[in-house]
Amino acid sequence: MKFTRRPDLDPQTRIAIVKDVWLHQGIYGKMTQIAQTYQISRTFLYQLSWAARHHLEVLFSDPQHLVEPPDFLIEPWILMLRLEGNCSLPSMSSIFKYFDYQPNSVGYLSEYLQDYGRSVPSTLSMPEKKVVFYLSDEIFAIPAPILVTIDARSTTILNIELASDRSAETWKAHFEALENHQFFSLGMASDRGLGLVAGYQAACDMALWVADYFHEFQDLFALRHQLERKAYAAMNKEYDAAKTFAHAKSEANLHKRLQQYETAHDACEQAITLYDQLDLLLHLRREALHVCSPHGTLRTQENVRSELTLLLDMIEALDCATITPTLKPIRTHIDDLLVPFQQVDAIATDLRAVVPQEAFDFLVLAWHPDH
Repeated sequence: MKFTRRPDLDPQTRIAIVKDVWLHQGIYGKMTQIAQTYQISRTFLYQLSWAARHHLEVLFSDPQHLVEPPDFLIEPWILMLRLEGNCSLPSMSSIFKYFDYQPNSVGYLSEYLQDYGRSVPSTLSMPEKKVVFYLSDEIFAIPAPILVTIDARSTTILNIELASDRSAETWKAHFEALENHQFFSLGMASDRGLGLVAGYQAACDMALWVADYFHEFQDLFALRHQLERKAYAAMNKEYDAAKTFAHAKSEANLHKRLQQYETAHDACEQAITLYDQLDLLLHLRREALHVCSPHGTLRTQENVRSELTLLLDMIEALDCATITPTLKPIRTHIDDLLVPFQQVDAIATDLRAVVPQEAFDFLVLAWHPDH
């Protein structure tokens, strides 16, 4: 990661950039040259071009007169604003009142959405047996928990329900309802919620439980975000110290301000380096937990354990006091992190018994790019 600070581009400069882009479209390497000339990223360059094209299309298009939709279209608008726009009921009411759409009262909107929700089943039904891998979690509507289970492959919501608590009994009933609707679980990935895990094991005692990597490493990524904020704060202090030094006049004041700048510069470099190191190691952690290596060979359980342990040791060696307690639960649960690789080893063993090694290697290579 590279931290830089530059003055913002004025409107005339942005217009000049867009003109250059349009004049040189299709010329190989020209976009990179323009980006380097103005010291901007190519992503920002294309954003300027897209924004300019959008505004010109609006400016030169035929004016569209607002036509009030017929009454029967009001209900799809209610669902669209609520589900896609995430609008509150008062906001939806204000929008409908502005366009003079009827009915537009908060009470009507609330009653309509409640009635619609009651008519939609909370559990998806299948005509025949369907084997799936669950992803389950809890979300909250003020104090009440909402239990959610989705299919890991399609991300289809299989069951969602407002519950009174998060106990094992409640979760067990949740999973039994799925079984009654023709869903059978190969396994489940989730966080370590006591009720969630116990309820799943009670309902599906022979199925597999897998630790959710997102929750397992969440604290480390939160720490990375803290270090990023500290790095930006240190940059601002260095920037302020440089401005103060530039305004110093006397020799004594110049010497004092220079020392302050050097101190701020050193602190800034340390903060940036610490963030960069943790960011790189977390990226390597992600690669270490892939089923396949970059060369398209299956990773074994012991290889992953060795790589992951080495990365955790390197992270712990960073100059940050809060890292060690953050790593402690990860080290404790490292066996749970390797469960997917146990399954990979078992599947690979079964395949090698019926498939020649060369064909097996090609099979892994064909599967690897899609995952």
